[in-house]
Amino acid sequence: MNHAAQYWHRLADGRIQCDLCPRYCKLHKDQRGACFVRMREADAIVLTTYGRSSGFCIDPIEKKPLNHFYPGSSVFSFGTAGCNLACKFCQNWDISKSRDMDRLMDAASPDEIAATAAAHGCTSVAFTYNDPVIFAEYAIDVAAACHRRDIRTVAVTAGYITELARGDFFSCMDAANVDLKAFTDDFYVQLCGAHLQPVLDTLVWLHHETQVWVELTTLLIPGRNDSDAEIKAMSRWVHDEMGPEVPLHFTAFHPDFKLDDLPPTPPKTLTRARQLALDAGLKHVYTGNVHDLEGGRTRCTQCNEVLIERDWYDILAYRLTSKGECPSCHASLAGRFGEFAGAFGPRRISVPIHREPG
Repeated sequence: MNHAAQYWHRLADGRIQCDLCPRYCKLHKDQRGACFVRMREADAIVLTTYGRSSGFCIDPIEKKPLNHFYPGSSVFSFGTAGCNLACKFCQNWDISKSRDMDRLMDAASPDEIAATAAAHGCTSVAFTYNDPVIFAEYAIDVAAACHRRDIRTVAVTAGYITELARGDFFSCMDAANVDLKAFTDDFYVQLCGAHLQPVLDTLVWLHHETQVWVELTTLLIPGRNDSDAEIKAMSRWVHDEMGPEVPLHFTAFHPDFKLDDLPPTPPKTLTRARQLALDAGLKHVYTGNVHDLEGGRTRCTQCNEVLIERDWYDILAYRLTSKGECPSCHASLAGRFGEFAGAFGPRRISVPIHREPG
């Protein structure tokens, strides 16, 4: 199943350097990168998870989370294994930290994934559960197959990708939710084994140089990245560098993986963070992983009317026009919208891959 990888070059000392992410792993023969799924084979790097998935599900688009990208629609979701970050708080650690390729039981070609999404009426396909950057070649091919069927594509990613690779990768994506894990380099180094600046570089580039619809998510961890000072600094940066209309989601941490000794995030922490971000000038700030009706509402930035009313992942009311405008004052809402055909709802459906006869 090994597939020829891109984004690498040979070094003078005989090693091969992977140029996909800012780790720049330098590999000897048969050595794997930190992501575990990119490996040196002979004198090249291969992707060991091409065409293999940890499973396929249909989700509401709000679960990615994306609140301004065709709200209420269904998204066909899948991932592979491995990750290029080492987050001690990973909520999908059984997939992203897997070193067992046998858990990738579902084989699927790009065309089969697109066909399955179409057969189930999904309007988009999401690369999620683990970071799609590490299976970029597979994600790019799947995205091309989806676009041939007028199916949109979504990357759920930490944004840890090099300048060399990001153009190819994001040119195939219609939307992205980027996990801005914190706003200090110490947090990234100590809890993620990475650095903050490459993520910020990716975000600025996405906003200013592409047509990708971008929303941000920050998982607030008690005592680690939830101080007023850090939330204010991050919110100001988002406002100044990406603009006030970029949606920001604050979500609640629950004890898991290597941070199972910490308490869950109190709901009041999310409420406080949301207010700090609003005070910094951001227009669309949401809360997640807690029951918070106000934290799920989308309001008109001009007249403050509630345009979308949510309860968890369920849409209770939808008042936008097909052009994404407020029906009262006709102000445009930032995002991607169309005819609202009703909400998919909060359910998740596991589906088998669609195989063509013969």
